[in-house]
Amino acid sequence: MSAETPAAPGQFTRRRLQFRTWRGMRPFWAGLFVMLGGLPIAYFPYAHLQVGHLTLAMATTAGAGSLIIGVLLVVLGFSLWFQKHVRVFAGVAAILLALVSIPVSNLGGFLIGFLFALLGGAMAVAWAPGEPEPQPAEAAGTGEGAAPESAVTKATDGVGDPNDLSGTSPANGANGRHSAG
Repeated sequence: MSAETPAAPGQFTRRRLQFRTWRGMRPFWAGLFVMLGGLPIAYFPYAHLQVGHLTLAMATTAGAGSLIIGVLLVVLGFSLWFQKHVRVFAGVAAILLALVSIPVSNLGGFLIGFLFALLGGAMAVAWAPGEPEPQPAEAAGTGEGAAPESAVTKATDGVGDPNDLSGTSPANGANGRHSAG
């Protein structure tokens, strides 16, 4: 394949929609903000600013602590992307690391890293997986073998909520004590 070979028609659109679907199934923005918060926290203690012939060093005595906090925030951001089930732990850890970065790392990366990490951690804790989109009626298969929708009934436990079929609902008199056997 050469550089002049055009991409397949619709390839960009298909990849964009795949990324959009992937992004929607996880706390993407929370992970991005946590990672963006870790970068200035780790960078500023090691930065050297050149002003003419004068070099300003932002190094602190806790430079190693700043590097550890920054790297941990970046790792937590990636874990939010690829391990969405640890979102509460990663969110709380990001908030705690952001708070610790205030005294350790130049006011949390001059408040830039602190605010990004704090916002990302809060977004991670608050994120909840969305409901799957309902299938269209024609895609569900309403052919000859399918039962009519009026014949399909939903089991309820007497209160109106769907029955989870565990048999331990207070409405049907079973609370789990008599279900062994």
